[in-house]
Amino acid sequence: MSSIFSKIIAGAIPCYKVAENDYFVAFLDVFPLKKGHTLVVPKKEVDYIFDLDDPTYEGLMKFSKEVSVAIKKAMPCKRIALTVIGLEVPHAHVHLIPINSMNDCNFANEKLKLSKEEFEEIAKRISAAL
Repeated sequence: MSSIFSKIIAGAIPCYKVAENDYFVAFLDVFPLKKGHTLVVPKKEVDYIFDLDDPTYEGLMKFSKEVSVAIKKAMPCKRIALTVIGLEVPHAHVHLIPINSMNDCNFANEKLKLSKEEFEEIAKRISAAL
């Protein structure tokens, strides 16, 4: 069964894309904890991150690192947190979250409500920093 991420990758559902290559895509989380909260997803549909084959897993981490460097340049923060939950969507992915404290990556926190224009501006800033 196709996940929402597979539909985003196929272009059937729009997203605020910040980076893409032949194997991975990074786009803004539409329910962000912080401005710049980005999801990095392999194009290969695999439910659980630790079920990815080694080259895909390693590529996901390398691509996530490249995107995190751009997020840090584009969004004022102390660090970029990398979090893997894996329960909310049955498609392997990582969350890259700009943080200034441990509490900034607490998924129990209220999610930000951003306008389309804010999402577009953030995506543009991160893409430009790549």
